[in-house]
Amino acid sequence: MDSAKEVNIPPFVRTPSSQSRVLTTAVRLGVRPFAGRIKGRSATIRFWRTLLGAGSRCLRPDSRVSVEPIIDPCIEDPDVKRPVRGEWLRPPGSSNREGAILYLHGGGYAICSPRTHRVITARLAAETGLPVLVPDYRLAPEHPFPAAFEDTLDAYRLLIARGVPPERIIIAGDSSGGHLATALTVEACRTGLPAPGGVVLFSPWVDLTGELAMASTMRRRDPYIDPAVATRFGRLYVGAGDWSDPRLSLLTCPSEELPPFLIQVGGIEVLRAEAEALAAVLEQAGSPFDLQIWPGQMHVFQIFNRMLPEADEAMREAGRFIRKVVGDDSVTEAA
Repeated sequence: MDSAKEVNIPPFVRTPSSQSRVLTTAVRLGVRPFAGRIKGRSATIRFWRTLLGAGSRCLRPDSRVSVEPIIDPCIEDPDVKRPVRGEWLRPPGSSNREGAILYLHGGGYAICSPRTHRVITARLAAETGLPVLVPDYRLAPEHPFPAAFEDTLDAYRLLIARGVPPERIIIAGDSSGGHLATALTVEACRTGLPAPGGVVLFSPWVDLTGELAMASTMRRRDPYIDPAVATRFGRLYVGAGDWSDPRLSLLTCPSEELPPFLIQVGGIEVLRAEAEALAAVLEQAGSPFDLQIWPGQMHVFQIFNRMLPEADEAMREAGRFIRKVVGDDSVTEAA
């Protein structure tokens, strides 16, 4: 399609850019063959943690945003079980009173860290003018369910205890972090905690059993995710837990009223079916949501927001959604 004719077309339905096609091919040839060999052994997981940690240094975050380590016991809330560890990302002039983003990083519940996702979290901070809290939650297999969930719940309680208005808290996450973000939101509504103002999900992994991914029509086209590997990671995290636990099983219709959701997913990734299934659950529950399927894009393509025009546009879409939820009068769009 002629680029001039696409100006007035929403970015999430445009023809993939040449940069996107080149990157997708490179990942398919250079990463997918090795990713498929992950067997879930401790030595292999440690190797991938080191590799991805080193690789993340090649993706430089927005320099306007400061990074502050945090170890906070949050003595104000006795329900916080462990000190909240992680980092704050703060754009110039930000204030917690205006709101905050709680970002939960992906990595199959076994790899990655706040550092590996700074190119996303710093961009969210710059795009919205809001501080972003990224908890360094415990990882499987050393710490199976419910460790990661409890750590993110503590981080949410910390925000509330420190005076951030719940309606101005956005819970966001990618991949397994999208599972955590959804589980945390549903749990807050289910247990009477103040609900967040909105939820942003990038390529959410919501079916830890792997059944939807294994059955996906994108199984052979996905340049990055091997459904069999995703299934192994799901088992590592769930461990001896009950698969029907509402903090794990997200594709049952919630009875509670949920806040607005923005769901972005790549058009050629196996988790597309899961994003569509979650959207169907939200629709059945009568909860507001916006599902964006980005043609030709792979898993968590937003991490390349300084390289790909689609990723850049996706982050702008997320910023617009967040500003709308918290109120345009309290935050300023990045230049």
